[in-house]
Amino acid sequence: MQTKLRFIGLDVHKETIVMAVAEGRGEAVVLRQIPNDPARVLKELRKLGPPSQLKVCYEAGPLGLGLQRLLAKHKIDCVIVAPSLIPVRSGERIKTDRRDACKLAHFLRSGDLTPIWIPDEQTEAIRDLERSREDARLAERTARQQLLKFLLRHDRKFTQGRCHWTGIHWKWIRQQRFELPALQAVLDDYVHTAQQATARVQRLTTQIAEHVQEWALAPLVTNLMAFLGIKLVTASGISAEIGNFTRFETAGSFMAFTGLVPSEHSSGGSRRQAGITKTGNRHVRRLLIEAAWHYYDARPGVSAELQKRRAGVPQEVVDIAEKARLRLRRKAARMRSAHKPPNKITTALARELAGFLWAAARATPLPQTSPTKAERLPV
Repeated sequence: MQTKLRFIGLDVHKETIVMAVAEGRGEAVVLRQIPNDPARVLKELRKLGPPSQLKVCYEAGPLGLGLQRLLAKHKIDCVIVAPSLIPVRSGERIKTDRRDACKLAHFLRSGDLTPIWIPDEQTEAIRDLERSREDARLAERTARQQLLKFLLRHDRKFTQGRCHWTGIHWKWIRQQRFELPALQAVLDDYVHTAQQATARVQRLTTQIAEHVQEWALAPLVTNLMAFLGIKLVTASGISAEIGNFTRFETAGSFMAFTGLVPSEHSSGGSRRQAGITKTGNRHVRRLLIEAAWHYYDARPGVSAELQKRRAGVPQEVVDIAEKARLRLRRKAARMRSAHKPPNKITTALARELAGFLWAAARATPLPQTSPTKAERLPV
């Protein structure tokens, strides 16, 4: 007996959810709009049939993964899809919640949606901690810029060194005094804000180091730290964002996922490449580019600090990391001699570094199951 599948699209918002269903070969139709309440969602889905006959999807967004985990707990097949990869019909100019729900149901049935990877709760928690630190770094940079601009507006220029935010620079800032009490109050507030922002970054960094020790992906973090330019924060950030590297079947697919490959427009006999695609995970892309700067003008040899990080790492991973260090250093030298812009050089280095990290991650045994078909992101 053939099972009758129903494909349900959910257009999820903070207060409401619009449900649409597609079955057989008919058009997707809207069922109803309901409050965004987990119990109500389960009740409405159970009216449509047993869990084995239901396939559900909704778009990734600010509401997180809670609904998907709830449905999975009740044995209902639910995927979260990437909004940027949902097919768009040319000439379509009307967008409503009802149309969006029908579109999701229709493309779920046709197999044209791309599911995102769903991390476990511990990995998601580490990822949130990493992103919180990233927000703290941005706030710190803003606070420091405001302090510097304030001093510059009042002709206070630091001339005792070349670098800002060193011990000498902070000592100079604390020595600044204004005759007007209002200006002195502004300076004190900017200094306090900048120091608090720095303390927040340091506190979150310490918490990352503590929580990574109990994480299932701790071995992956340790192995990635064998690479030049990748320390604890970068390694844990990449691990939390990617999680299961086995969902990428080739190094090229992982490079494409990071958005570091050139965009291309080819037609007929013409082929034109432009800047990088910037698709996929922007957090991973930023971490890779920051790490790539360490290869831009790297010194020969392995530093004592890097040797310490490589202690206890499997030799296979160390060999991959060393091959990456030598290859990327030579590549950077060739591109500098060709007078390529520094940003283009680091982007090219980051792209190749992604491939080496993929190889090292695949060589790291982890206590997790193989990815399902839905977890393998087509790129």
